[in-house]
Amino acid sequence: MRVRGDGDAGSALVEFLGISLVLLVPIVYLVLVLGRIQAATFAAEGAAREAARVYVAADDAEQGTLRAVTAVGIALVDQGFVDDPADALVVRCSADPCLTPGAEVAATVQVRVPLPFVPTFVGDVVPLEVPVTAERVAPVDTFRVAR
Repeated sequence: MRVRGDGDAGSALVEFLGISLVLLVPIVYLVLVLGRIQAATFAAEGAAREAARVYVAADDAEQGTLRAVTAVGIALVDQGFVDDPADALVVRCSADPCLTPGAEVAATVQVRVPLPFVPTFVGDVVPLEVPVTAERVAPVDTFRVAR
């Protein structure tokens, strides 16, 4: 003769699924956010490096600015960001004029990573984006002609 249980048959499966979903959803969200932040880090680092390099290799400051903005735009699009490259880039020079031989040019790039699936009404309590900033300094060639 068999004795029937107390009616808990199958509840372990339901509890497992419930707890798995409660743990799995935040972990997936965290992986998504961290992946986008890592992509922004790659984009900002590469953009700052290339912007500084092309700026110091330019013939004049105007051409350097155009080349630097183009390099930032390419680096951002490469990682899937649609930020305006002219707004993301700040170029500072240690001398005036900027391309004085022996001077240093610092390129700073800031990328804003929006948090996925955060409704706008939560913006007063939780930030809706994470700023990622990178800076790179490049020396102007000592033996170049000042322009």
